[in-house]
Amino acid sequence: MYHAESFAENGFMVYLIGYGGSKPIPALERLPKVELRYLPEPPAILRSLPFVLLAPFKIIHQVSSILRELLISVGEPPEYILVQNPPSIPTLAVVWLIGRIRGCKVIIDWHNLGYSILELKLPKTHIYVKIAKWFEVTFGRVAYAHIFVTEAMRNFLVQEWDLIGEKVVLHDRPPKHFHRCSAQEIHDLFVRLQAPISQYKSLQDFLPDSTPPFSTLLTDRKPLSDASPTPTPAHVRDPISATALTYENIQPPRLRPDRPALVVSSTSWTPDEDFGILLDALNQYEKRARELSEAANAKKLPKLLMVVTGKGPQREEYMKKINRLQADWHWVRCISLWLEAEDYPTFLGSADLGVSLHSSSSGRDLPMKVVDMFGCGLPVCALNFDCLPELVKDGKNGLIFNNSNELTQQLELLLTSFPSSERLNELGLSLRQATSTPGVSHFSQNEEWCSWDENWNIHLKPIILRGIRV
Repeated sequence: MYHAESFAENGFMVYLIGYGGSKPIPALERLPKVELRYLPEPPAILRSLPFVLLAPFKIIHQVSSILRELLISVGEPPEYILVQNPPSIPTLAVVWLIGRIRGCKVIIDWHNLGYSILELKLPKTHIYVKIAKWFEVTFGRVAYAHIFVTEAMRNFLVQEWDLIGEKVVLHDRPPKHFHRCSAQEIHDLFVRLQAPISQYKSLQDFLPDSTPPFSTLLTDRKPLSDASPTPTPAHVRDPISATALTYENIQPPRLRPDRPALVVSSTSWTPDEDFGILLDALNQYEKRARELSEAANAKKLPKLLMVVTGKGPQREEYMKKINRLQADWHWVRCISLWLEAEDYPTFLGSADLGVSLHSSSSGRDLPMKVVDMFGCGLPVCALNFDCLPELVKDGKNGLIFNNSNELTQQLELLLTSFPSSERLNELGLSLRQATSTPGVSHFSQNEEWCSWDENWNIHLKPIILRGIRV
């Protein structure tokens, strides 16, 4: 979606082709040169089949629907076809074919390796895995340009697959509107989220007096005096609570001193993200917070509200486990929310700490969720894997853990004495300085932090402009 926005802002007519299921980023609905085209889902009857039977039928359905879009629905031959990989099958072969039929230049955006994801479901020796790897090498080797999300990905593919075409590392970066949120923004967001949050009965006794519009889980707005609410006309009343929004001499929203620490993990609930690590850490945090609350003269841990965003196949399984555990928890609550594109950056900018469970099936990609968190000035505890140090510098912009015990220790280190947590505040300040100091490299070698737009214009725009037909 960010690539589509960048192409459109540089004068291209852009067709964004993909599956529905969630709203696109607001810019794509606003820009006149972007047309969203949705592929049909496979027939529902096929989804009940086992994976080994479903896969061939799903591929046939995908091939026919993508060919129809690229050959018929998109009338004039595109200058470029940019395809994200994975998924590899069938898209790499389809765009390879269309490129030759219609004279389009193919750009492959290498986010991960498709066959390595398949290895999470099937043994490496399985015939499907071997076919998937052959397919990816054959149809991904040659393109006008290859974009890589890490140096490790580029080095591996150039050396092992001998890629042909322009090659550029384009580390993911957040859009420029991602930022730390004010108390007013946090208050407004949690008023809007009252409906989905109120469905979790476990939160009712977690923090008293958190009823919008004057109080939420994180904020409140109290009158300066004992004045009663000023009557407010119905047409300016809060649409959720249907109550008057104004007091005479009311204070602006503030962060509650008794608020829980808001910790967020953005996940797709897939096997390459070990949610069990987080579950174990939350259970250990509950026990540790209980111990410290009963100890004399000990620094205390705050209540912890863990919010897991996203959709995916393992969500229901893990949320059932969580609900059984948190029936006996006093210090920890864990809920799952789906956030629309316009609310997601505000939520990250409202949180106190992020957790990344991404482990990478190939070991050569980086979690976009951490990039988003950094864009909002949010420190991160991230699960370790091979190329993570390209993004997360342990002790500077986040902490790296290897197991649930280490994650528990990091939660205690960062949240002790919250909201006046010295180590958390130091980490947040260091991160915000790293992402806002121009001309200084704080992340990848010789590359300073910048917004998506700046990064795209520096690294990819010159390659795009060179290839335009005259």
